[in-house]
Amino acid sequence: MCLLLLGFAAMVIVLTPWHPLPGHVPGGAAQPDAAADFTPAQIARETAYHDQIRPWGLGELFVGLAVAAAVGFTPIGAWLVDRLRKWRWIVQVVVATAGTTALLTLVSLPFAAREEVVLRRFGLSTQDWAGWWSDVGRSYAVGLVFTLVVLLVVMALARRFPRRWWLAAAGAGAALVIGGSFAYPVVVEPVFNNFKSLPAGDLRTQILAMAARDHQPLHDVLVADASRRTTAENAHVSGFGASRRLVLDDTLLAKDTPQEVLVVAAHELGHAKNDDVLIGTVEGALAVAAGLCALYLAFGDRVARARSVPLLIATYTIAGFAVSPLTNLISRHVEARADAHALDLTRDPTTFIQAQRDLAISGLDDLRPSSVLYVLFFTHPSTPERIAMALDWQRQHER
Repeated sequence: MCLLLLGFAAMVIVLTPWHPLPGHVPGGAAQPDAAADFTPAQIARETAYHDQIRPWGLGELFVGLAVAAAVGFTPIGAWLVDRLRKWRWIVQVVVATAGTTALLTLVSLPFAAREEVVLRRFGLSTQDWAGWWSDVGRSYAVGLVFTLVVLLVVMALARRFPRRWWLAAAGAGAALVIGGSFAYPVVVEPVFNNFKSLPAGDLRTQILAMAARDHQPLHDVLVADASRRTTAENAHVSGFGASRRLVLDDTLLAKDTPQEVLVVAAHELGHAKNDDVLIGTVEGALAVAAGLCALYLAFGDRVARARSVPLLIATYTIAGFAVSPLTNLISRHVEARADAHALDLTRDPTTFIQAQRDLAISGLDDLRPSSVLYVLFFTHPSTPERIAMALDWQRQHER
């Protein structure tokens, strides 16, 4: 475990872009200032939105953590699973996993429904309740399959090798993370969205030419039907190797100018050029392998028993939240480097700034988050921070 943690720490320290915009900034670095970047009306609107939705989001998070802990860390969960002891082991695991994840989904539903109401109130949601319930079911099914695969593999290894299961489980866990990240774009994403190729035209030609100039040639650019759920704009790169792809939301294409779309695409090409998905996947694989070793130290061969399913799910849920400040810190620096790459590639800070403003306004991004919320939940720099970086880049390249 120590070696795995050392490997993870080494990757994080060496490969995380701690200084995403290198070099001296003439006149000093710009300071993020939402009041300078957005109108009072825009700030007031996003503040009102977050004042209404944040209590429900935080309530959903903490109730979920509390219920997971109550079921997993007290005798309640084990007692309930023991009611199934006359069934075969694998059936017990499947039923216990389905039941525990269903419980966690059910306790979150009132909060999630209220969040959906707020999203509609502010014009961010475009789906009806049938679509919302469909997404709930799909999310539950995808999460259940993922959880079942991991639990069945780890628990089967613990049954087969009671004293050394951690060795095989660490390797299997790492392999599952890598395989899952590779397959995610073609297995999971189509469950939630439909994708089609960006139609032939000037925009497609310019994106492909920019990718070739960046030595990241693309065979295709995909468009996701995000408008079926939201009015917010986004784009992403997922997968690696043969499964890697660039996806633009149809809301982005509908609302932004071609120049702004190019800047957003250049940001995503920055992720591709720096192999951010692959590096993040390997770091995740090392962390999961180390976590499974820690699981052995904490619970030993108890992991092999079906009655431990609620305990394992609770441990994963709470550990995932506990490490989120670190993963968010890494993610923010990676995203900042992708921003710097977009500026280097397009050399158009004015359009970059306008694109960031449009993204923030369409998604009602939090423009002035508290330090606690920033540490716990922000995977990207705040929009004022991204605009400040563009101003710094502009100062570095003024002639």
